[in-house]
Amino acid sequence: MSLLKSFKEYYKISLSAFFTSDTKFILAVSGGVDSVVLVDLFAKTNLDFVIAHCNFKLRGEESERDEQFVKALAVKYAKEIFIKCFDTKTYADEHKVSIQVAARDLRYNWFAELQSTVSNQRLTAIVTGHHQNDNIETVLINFFRGTGIQGLTGINSFDSERKILRPLLLFKKEELLQYATDNSLTFVEDSSNTTNKYTRNNFRNQIIPLVKQHFPSAEENLLNNIQRLHEVELLYNESVEKYKKSLIVLKGEELHIPIIKLKKVTTLHTIIWELIKSFNFSASQVNEIIKLLDSNNGSYIQSATNRIIKNRNWIIITPLKEEQSLTIIIEKEDKKIEFGNGKIIIEQLQNSTLKPQTSNKIATLDLDTLEFPLLLRKWKQGDYFYPLGMTKKQKLSKFFINQKLSLIQKENVWVIESNKRIVWIVGYRIDNRFKITDLTKVIMKLSV
Repeated sequence: MSLLKSFKEYYKISLSAFFTSDTKFILAVSGGVDSVVLVDLFAKTNLDFVIAHCNFKLRGEESERDEQFVKALAVKYAKEIFIKCFDTKTYADEHKVSIQVAARDLRYNWFAELQSTVSNQRLTAIVTGHHQNDNIETVLINFFRGTGIQGLTGINSFDSERKILRPLLLFKKEELLQYATDNSLTFVEDSSNTTNKYTRNNFRNQIIPLVKQHFPSAEENLLNNIQRLHEVELLYNESVEKYKKSLIVLKGEELHIPIIKLKKVTTLHTIIWELIKSFNFSASQVNEIIKLLDSNNGSYIQSATNRIIKNRNWIIITPLKEEQSLTIIIEKEDKKIEFGNGKIIIEQLQNSTLKPQTSNKIATLDLDTLEFPLLLRKWKQGDYFYPLGMTKKQKLSKFFINQKLSLIQKENVWVIESNKRIVWIVGYRIDNRFKITDLTKVIMKLSV
């Protein structure tokens, strides 16, 4: 089967479920043989597309040559073209990343912007010219760098989340070169591909050819391995999901995991990694989390966005929240106050109309004992109050221990104070000095 026919069959069978005849494709075109063949295949399949070219300003006159070549290509196929120039070196320095990472970030960030520009209420997809040899190089680099099962399955042919399509993964580089020759397609060569300055070039120019001297079928074997590992990944993901369902108790934004149950998992390192990886933790932190299972209550580790806390018999994954130092003023005439934990409804009632309250979410106070404005704020170390029914003061930190509050629960505690005296630990206990008595005339009722 010819390369063009294989491409058309691939689109008809594999992609028609995702894309319609109205889809506009955005082809990432560098000017090299891969992207030139990509343009020709899309044109001969009568697919609607535009061309996008990145000029990374890394190769002097050669970068400008490539841009002019792609402009001419757009004219040849009568297609709209978008060009973006980047100061890649500056970006790499500012973000402390390699040139390769900088170019990739800049490219895909622009592609995402371009999709919204081009769409005009139509489905769009970015299309790149990655081929089988790119896939082989990626898998080998991941293997030696260190990776999980996903890194060994190579490049996805379709990223449904970002709408990125890589249809040339069906073909080897040799097939693309032959297609270009057979169809008299001209293209430009990137001189940096012949140097070993970058890791990928080292694998392409030195390591893989050396391996093939000993194992002539190495590339075919690797492609077959990639296919098998794709199937292994499906089984792996299915098993991981079963573990997650049996281990995770979801409470709002928090994930609660029972330590006793987690310790019984035979593949502990793997399952912990699958539990934490989407919360910006690194693989190197897995061992720290295993140590956390036997650490003191309240111990924790954190990532840029989340924290994992040991709370008695549980491990809790919770988001990091911005510190709320806000103090909210409550005036006597207020009816409702919104704060970090929700809202407080405020009522004034005659003593004779009050029904007995049993919920900690409700506070009933003697209005005449209060001095306004009241202040609603987060609790802080050193705070104390006189718990209802007691005549001796108690620090809030001691009260929390008695209530067996977790670290997360403590961090979410708010208090209401009147003239520097705590009136209510919101949702837990009122202060004995502000309770209603037989002499109370008007009650202030606060309901969370």
